[in-house]
Parts: sequence; structure tokens; C-alpha cells
Amino acid sequence: MTKIKGLIPGFGCREGKAVCRENGQVVEYSEVISLCRHWSNNGADQLLLYDLAEQEADHEKTIHCLKEIAREIDAPVIVGGWIKRLEDVKKYLYAGASAVFLDGGNEENIDLIKEASNRFGSEKINVFLSDARLLSRTEEFIQLGASRLILDCDFSIRELKRISDLGTPCLIACEHKEEELVMSCFQSPEVEGIILPAKKDESWMELKQTLKARGIAVNTLESDIHWNQFKLNKDGLIPVIVQDYKTSEVLMLAYMNEEAFRQTLETGRMTYFSRSRNKLWLKGETSGHFQYVKSLRLDCDQDTILAKVHQIGSACHTGNRSCFFTKLVEKEYKESNPLKVFEDVYSVILDRKANPKEGSYTNYLFDKGIDKILKKCGEEATEIIIAAKNPDPEEIKYEISDFLYHVMVLMAEKRISWEEITRELANR
Repeated sequence: MTKIKGLIPGFGCREGKAVCRENGQVVEYSEVISLCRHWSNNGADQLLLYDLAEQEADHEKTIHCLKEIAREIDAPVIVGGWIKRLEDVKKYLYAGASAVFLDGGNEENIDLIKEASNRFGSEKINVFLSDARLLSRTEEFIQLGASRLILDCDFSIRELKRISDLGTPCLIACEHKEEELVMSCFQSPEVEGIILPAKKDESWMELKQTLKARGIAVNTLESDIHWNQFKLNKDGLIPVIVQDYKTSEVLMLAYMNEEAFRQTLETGRMTYFSRSRNKLWLKGETSGHFQYVKSLRLDCDQDTILAKVHQIGSACHTGNRSCFFTKLVEKEYKESNPLKVFEDVYSVILDRKANPKEGSYTNYLFDKGIDKILKKCGEEATEIIIAAKNPDPEEIKYEISDFLYHVMVLMAEKRISWEEITRELANR
């Protein structure tokens, strides 16, 4: 099976700000999260973040940024830079990192590599090498439990053969994204990805198409069904229903012709055919409210596309999030979507916290503080165990519901959202 090669933006984090290299110069951007959002939508397969903190307080800012990145960004994040003990590895991983890297040039890390691999699994541990002379110790690093090397050395193309001979998966950091350099790096079967400077407002979708055309296996959007198999309307168009990929909220309806479909796949941004203007329409080109593709599906009759997207800003030209905001008819009903129910109850709990209501049991818990909330969580957990011994399933349903409510109060007290919980579960 052909290994997919990755393109990875690399950047540092200092005082909560992104630090990048551009043409040999150090450039500081204002927000780490905005840079990560951009790259998650524009061709990044992973992100590499180097914690440049020199003081504990600055390191905590990086941890905070990492938590925010993990909440909002789909691309996996590799993090390192401030690892002095096993606890630091745990903090990165628990904050949302998919893997960590330890400096292979620091002798104090040798035992820590093995300890971290045993504790968290070798797939979570990478070794960072900034000196080509350390390549001679590759076998040692792998035996200690590292699964991959990250090479930030001044490698010449002739040295790539030496890297291939190592037989060890690696990522290579390159100062520039020249096509020939990237191609040369990817000739080695052991090179899983290239780390490139995370320049702001750039996109690698075109670079990926070029690499694909030259025979490099990269992540691009490929349709399993060819356009000529779609059932089109009399104008040669196919309707597209657009949903938010996280909430499944229906955002809009538009149309595509073949060129719009092709451009959508190539750029990763939803492109339509405007019937009123009789031309292609890149959603967000004027407003900046782009729609980044998460999935495209064809219905059973092959005459309608369902697109799930990451919507920037509003989908509707009126400024509304969705075009479907005008109510015609509505009956009361009970919401049964599990996550929607959790979110709705959690929203009420958050509202009680922000706007206390006299006589509210939720506000009583918040007023009593964390110890009371924890006590109630413990009591309700015990009630579940007792109810589980009862053959009547109704009792355990009641107790589980009670427990989940109190857990949500705890979540609100500790500022943890359902999105963070579901993301953590999905990562497992």
C-alpha cells in the first residue's frame, strides 16, 4: 500500500504568539490559533508546534494555546520544546497533542524517551534531531521507544540516501518549499512528511496537486464517482445541500457544474455555479466567508450532493448563519439527538451560572462550590451502582440521568465543553 506523504506547517509559540521563519528571518504573528485555523483549512496534514518558552508562566500559555488548538482544529498537532520530566510529556498529550518530540541531542532525555514510550506508547514519542551527526544514534533512539525522527538539520539532497538507509520513519524540516526539494525528500520511502515554515495566508492545495501529478501520494480530495455518472438537471447542474460539519445545521442550497465540482476538489473550498450571474462562484471570495470541504456525498438517485463544510462566518448573504431562518410552520417536539440534548441542557446550566436564578438547584450547587459538586457526583455514581443491581431498567436510567446532570455542572464549573469531551473520546 502506498504511503501518503504529509505537508506539515512548523512554527514556534512564545508568549502565546506564533513565531515562524520566513526567508531566514524570524516573524511573529499575533495569534497562534488563527494561524492553526488557516493551515487546517489550507492543506496541512499535521501541525508541528515548538514551545519556545523560557519561563514556566510562558510554558503555561503554550499549554493554554494547545488546548484551544485541540478544541478547534482537526489536524493532529505534534508538540515539544519544554520537556524536563515525564509530567511535561503528559501535560502536552492531555492538552491535546497527538504526539510529542524530545530533543535527541540532550543526554538528559535518553532515559526519559524510554520512560515516556513505556507510559504513553511509542506512537506518541518522536525524537528531534538538530545535528546530522546524531543520525548515527538512530538505532538507539528506536530501541528506547521512539517511533519517528524529526530532522531539523541542513540536509543536502545527497544525504537523503543516508536517511533512507536508516529504515526509520522520519519528518524532514525544510526552510523552503521549492518543488524539486520537496520531491527529492519524498523520494525516500522513510520520509513521511515535510515540515515547512507556516507562512500566513498561504495555501498548499496547489502544491499538493502538483505533487500528485508527479506521482507523489499526498492527501487530496478525490471523488469515488465520476462527474459523468451524476444525474444533472436540464441546465447540466446538480444541486448541493450544504451542512455545518460539526452540528449538521443546514446552511444553504446551491448548484455546481462540472468545472465548479473540479475546482472544489482541487482547492478544498466550495465553488458553485451562479445561475443568476452565469459564472463560477467561489463561496466567500468577496465576503471572506469561505466554506472548507469536510465531506461530499451523493444521494441514492445520484442527482443531489450533500456537502459537510467548515463554514467561516455566515453562509447567508443577509448575515444569518443559515439561509433557512424564515419560519413557516413549527410544531413542538422533543429533541432526541443525544449530543443536541446534552448541549441544550449544558447551555441552560451555563446560563444559570452566568445569570443566577432564585430557587435554582443549579445555582445552589455553584454557590456551595466545587466540594459540594464533587460530593454530588460521587453520590450519584454510587446510586448508579445500587440501581444496576435492581432488575428494573427504569431506575438505572433515572440515576444515570441524574449523574450526567451533576457531571455537566462540574463541566461548567471547570469550563469544559461537550465538544472537548467528544473530541477526546474520538481520539481514543
